[in-house]
Amino acid sequence: VLDREEGLRGEGLLSHVAVLHSPHVDRMLLLTDGAITPAPDLSQKVQMVQNAVRIARRLGVLIPKVAPLAAVEVVNPAMQATVDAALLTMMNRRGQIQDCVIDGPLAMDLALSQEAARRKGIQSDVAGRADILLFPAIEAANSVLKTFTFAGDSLFGGLVAGAAAPIVLSSRADSEDSKLYSIACAASVAGA
Repeated sequence: VLDREEGLRGEGLLSHVAVLHSPHVDRMLLLTDGAITPAPDLSQKVQMVQNAVRIARRLGVLIPKVAPLAAVEVVNPAMQATVDAALLTMMNRRGQIQDCVIDGPLAMDLALSQEAARRKGIQSDVAGRADILLFPAIEAANSVLKTFTFAGDSLFGGLVAGAAAPIVLSSRADSEDSKLYSIACAASVAGA
């Protein structure tokens, strides 16, 4: 995969995208990046969003809503995730990141629940409707994905985006169903 001359590596960042179906959420969710990019900087987050957007569009979500996640929903200069989320939002509004709607920072409850957004008084086109969850660090994405899977009865498929072809990436602990779902997702987004 990584061989620069004969591998599948593309020009941009390789990032992990999990496609998740949860019985507790009324839509498909894409989570990034729980397996490859440990502590993404702003430039890497832009590429992670672009990779996830391409996959979402291939799966039928034409204008995916992206929630750059943080612990809070206000910009705090002491919390880099909030600063990056605000910059991604502005880049999207100015057309630097296209084919999606980005709004953040959003805490996880706001990304998933319109009721939580209402209670907190947050007006957002993404709050409660996020299709793509962009995590600030690999530990957060990996932990949330495993929580959805092992405690939330969710099914997911994992793949690597940003290469010349989708790459199936699963964990040794994944169920056979999740491994099959990973293959199905990769086949569905070939060419993304």
